[in-house]
Amino acid sequence: MDEASLRWVRCRLVAGHGVASGRAATSPYPAGTIHLQAPYFAARGIDLSPFFAGTLNLEAARGHWRLRDPDARVEALEWTDRHPPETFSFWHCRLRVPAAAGGAVGSAGLAALIYYPHPETKRAHHQAPSCLELLAPWIPGLHPGAELELGVDPRRCRLIDPARLRARLLEFLKFRVLAAQEEFFVAFLVPQPGDSPGPDPRPGLAPALAAPTSALDPKRFRTWLQALWPEALDLDDADLLATLEQARQLYVN
Repeated sequence: MDEASLRWVRCRLVAGHGVASGRAATSPYPAGTIHLQAPYFAARGIDLSPFFAGTLNLEAARGHWRLRDPDARVEALEWTDRHPPETFSFWHCRLRVPAAAGGAVGSAGLAALIYYPHPETKRAHHQAPSCLELLAPWIPGLHPGAELELGVDPRRCRLIDPARLRARLLEFLKFRVLAAQEEFFVAFLVPQPGDSPGPDPRPGLAPALAAPTSALDPKRFRTWLQALWPEALDLDDADLLATLEQARQLYVN
């Protein structure tokens, strides 16, 4: 990876669930999930042998991570019979460990790998949106609370501030909703049988028939945003729908 283009993010090491390494006394995988998964990943061309068979949990001070375009992705991996298959994505990154945190690593840092079990396929042990799991070589002396620096490709691994982005989206919607009133929301209604694809209003539907937020389709809203303000696509569906509802409450007479 091009180290000159990396963005360095200060993170704090936090205690994980102890399942990846198998250290948790209650873990159903005493050998650790990474140890069990590694042969399956190797068969798909992903070599985890340079890394310790456990993860570092790094929490960014502010914001939520948004990840895209992974370096590797494994769909529906059946690595255990204890739960359904899982999907995993990986991104190459670098890790700097200050001397005060337990080791002196040069400015280039250690080669590491973001390990991302997709939450929609993961039954338990989820991570906070500000936290990433990393695979890295064993680093002696690291303890929870240590401050580290994570180097990522900013085009594919970014931190966002959801509250600030929602506020900007609300301002972006303001005059459009004021002008169109309820008719603005008709374009994003959940499609019904016979509807045409895309964010088009249903013929004959009176604008006054306001749909609840639950009847609005985030996919249609995303299609509209893609053309007009794609930055808002970093928000998840719940935030998008909540912002639509807030715009309705504030700007519809």
